[in-house]
Amino acid sequence: MAATDTPELAAFRAEAREWLATNFPASLKGRAAIMVNLNVETDEPDFLAWKRAMGAKGWGVPTWPKAYGGGGLSKDEARVLSQEMVKIGAFSPIGGMGVMMFGPTLLEYGTEAQKQRFMPGIVNGTTRWCQGFSEPGAGSDLASLATRCEDKGDHYLVNGQKIWTSGGQYADWIFCLVRTDTTRKHEGISFLVFDMKSPGVEVRPIQLISGNSPFCETFFTDVKVPKDQLVGPLNGGWSIAKRLLQFERQSLSGAGGGTGGGTARFGAPDLERMVDKYVGRDEAGRVADADLRQRLIAHHMEARAFALTLSRAAAEAKSGSGPSAATSIMKNVGAKIAQDRAELSMEMMGHQGLGWEGEGFNAYELGMVRGWLGGKAVTIYGGSTEIQNNIVAKRMLGLLDHQ
Repeated sequence: MAATDTPELAAFRAEAREWLATNFPASLKGRAAIMVNLNVETDEPDFLAWKRAMGAKGWGVPTWPKAYGGGGLSKDEARVLSQEMVKIGAFSPIGGMGVMMFGPTLLEYGTEAQKQRFMPGIVNGTTRWCQGFSEPGAGSDLASLATRCEDKGDHYLVNGQKIWTSGGQYADWIFCLVRTDTTRKHEGISFLVFDMKSPGVEVRPIQLISGNSPFCETFFTDVKVPKDQLVGPLNGGWSIAKRLLQFERQSLSGAGGGTGGGTARFGAPDLERMVDKYVGRDEAGRVADADLRQRLIAHHMEARAFALTLSRAAAEAKSGSGPSAATSIMKNVGAKIAQDRAELSMEMMGHQGLGWEGEGFNAYELGMVRGWLGGKAVTIYGGSTEIQNNIVAKRMLGLLDHQ
């Protein structure tokens, strides 16, 4: 029981601790960095059992309504659950874009039939989603997208191309922005979902410097989509897309207040443990390298201040207003802290941080190197740092463009 727990929270903490002790496999302890890779499937029995247990409990999305399979927990209960999971080295096996972006958006904009149809697969982690937003000619200026969606009477017909489709080669479904009116820019966009196995969908993975291929080119050729898979009003997709991007930035920053998110979802390393393993301490128990010690202290201070800010943001979210433009600030700061942490980790690992494959490096070290390289994209996806700065300038500071 924490000193700040109410009797109700103390009872929930005991319940959560007991359930986790019963259901979390000891073999997975501390393996979040390896296991929670949203672009890799695993059939490891312990992981699958943990995933089923969390899905059935609804604790992968602890604050979502029970009516749709969520945990139905309060923000305080979700915080307690997260604390108890951290204590035993547990992690949420339920994630991906369904949890980060589409699920919370569907809760706000979807019909009851759509929620009943799509939420269970998101909550239990059995349906994988990808995002069809950016196009070769529509990145920062997303509203200039050209993928066409034509009304064919009893269905829609989609033709076009998307780029940077994260996990597209593994996804079951896609939430996609399409142009349904060519005479208007923002007001001519609709929000559509459809099966990635539909005839006419082609996915081509793109290899990155990390050696992975998390992003894809995606092509649509005469893809038929049932009309009941339009989310929100026709030509009303731009407002839905902006809301979804707020949820994405909230999740990337860690401001969601759930069991994961922010730097945690990238498998943030335990720097103290890395000090003991790779650097060593002096006779006073301090980090042996004085310069490294100062930079680690500065990093811990920044990370702690950020964590407290996230806690405040989560508390403010209790008002029910949901994510705001402030998530752009959180996203930028969270991305910087995650990248700084990765850089410090590589430095402490020394030559063990140079491994790509082969003998001489363990799985953790190889994973850290690839994670460090992959983390370079954090300041780009989910809206680049520059785009977030523009949002802050316009929506929070009230600054306008001057010609």
